[in-house]
Amino acid sequence: MEIKMKIQLPDKFRPRIVMTIVGVILCAIAVGFFKCSFFGVDPFQCFAQGSWGRFLSGISYGTYYTGICFLMLLIDLFLDKHYIGIATFINMFLTGYIADFSQQVIGDIFASPSLAVRIMLLVIGVVLMCFASSLYMTSDLGVSVYDAIPIIISNRSKKPFRFCRIGCDLICVIIGAVCGLLPGIGTLITAFFMGPLIDFFNVHFSHPLLYGKAEN
Repeated sequence: MEIKMKIQLPDKFRPRIVMTIVGVILCAIAVGFFKCSFFGVDPFQCFAQGSWGRFLSGISYGTYYTGICFLMLLIDLFLDKHYIGIATFINMFLTGYIADFSQQVIGDIFASPSLAVRIMLLVIGVVLMCFASSLYMTSDLGVSVYDAIPIIISNRSKKPFRFCRIGCDLICVIIGAVCGLLPGIGTLITAFFMGPLIDFFNVHFSHPLLYGKAEN
């Protein structure tokens, strides 16, 4: 499926705002579930943490991560600034705080999770993250600096988004692994399944919700 950001009518602005805010918040909460599963980091974090540890561990990770996001923001603006919007900056400045809060709450609830509970937390985290990503991508008010890359590649190459997302995620995992951060099972699951799951939620929920079934 090719992701196309459609021109919106003014009367759709309110549901788009709601979808954006709900999507970003749920995505941050999903990160909390993901971290509490202790099955590894997501592909982009694998790249960021691995490259930081190998090359620039002398500076704080927060500074390094912000620098990477800013660099990717510049790349996105150069390739297609259409995908930079409200959601992009909400993502950049609020996701970390919400994710930390959700991780603390979930960690308190599941203080010593068994393997079965960790698997459950991973499944919830992956599905929730894909659902949330689909919401704010479809709202067309901007996407995260990393999410924009596979969307742009998909639209320019006319290749299905799910395959472009898998490709980008695998590149991040490979770079992270080469830099010394071995991926966990959760990292590999997200690398292979986030693209198809986001695509699934786009087709069966987010697009029909915003545009109506006839336009999907």
